[in-house]
Amino acid sequence: MPSRFKIRMPAIIFRFFRLVLGVMALGAVALLSAVTTMRFAIHGAEVAVPNLAGLSMAEAAQRTRAEGLNLNVENRFYSTETTSGRVLSQSPAPGVVVRREWHVRVTESLGPQKVAIPDVVGQRAREAAIFVRRTGLDLGSQAYLPVSGADPGIVIAQSPPPNASGVDRPRVSLLLSQPDPPQQPAYVMPNLVGQNTASATAAINAAGLKLAPPQESTAPIPPVAETGTMAPMMPTIAPGTVTAQWPLAGHRVTSGDVVRLTIGQ
Repeated sequence: MPSRFKIRMPAIIFRFFRLVLGVMALGAVALLSAVTTMRFAIHGAEVAVPNLAGLSMAEAAQRTRAEGLNLNVENRFYSTETTSGRVLSQSPAPGVVVRREWHVRVTESLGPQKVAIPDVVGQRAREAAIFVRRTGLDLGSQAYLPVSGADPGIVIAQSPPPNASGVDRPRVSLLLSQPDPPQQPAYVMPNLVGQNTASATAAINAAGLKLAPPQESTAPIPPVAETGTMAPMMPTIAPGTVTAQWPLAGHRVTSGDVVRLTIGQ
């Protein structure tokens, strides 16, 4: 019995090691397969951006669609080198690797400038906008400039200027007039110190100013002389008298400014 056990032990160990090696080989194959599948999935979702320069918009749309990309026309420029209706430029550039469903932005060529820039200076904003669009141009930005005595919304300047040539975009921007805001009347701040609260308040209201809640002050106590006698009495201030003000007298104020008074008790 012991001799037969000794003969079988090496065979069992050998089979065990063969089983372990087989399991490890299968694990290695599975890991390699997973890595390969992952790399294929990652790189399979990426694509190089094709070169669209010079293609018609229909050709560019077909080319990007075949690569799983989207085409967006963002701008339209005049060009003396690229035929109208063809791709003038693109972003991302050709050859850049992006993910599928990426948006490729292109600029469409309008060919050489053939539309004359109209003169809309002096027209109202709405009339100028209609005129610009009727000539086949786009309405650009609109800015405003205060002009004294002018009616609001009148075109006082345009870009490009009338009849300009060599422009790059089919767009006209307008500068419109805007009336000056009404000037608030200005006053010289009167001296209210020494007046009673009622008269000071009436003067503030008459000037169109605003009165802040008044601050109260106490009359100072006369100092005592070294000999024990009282120092000369300081002038007494009647209760309800303005002792200080802000803004100070003589300062420039406008309607709506706030005035602060200090009232004696």
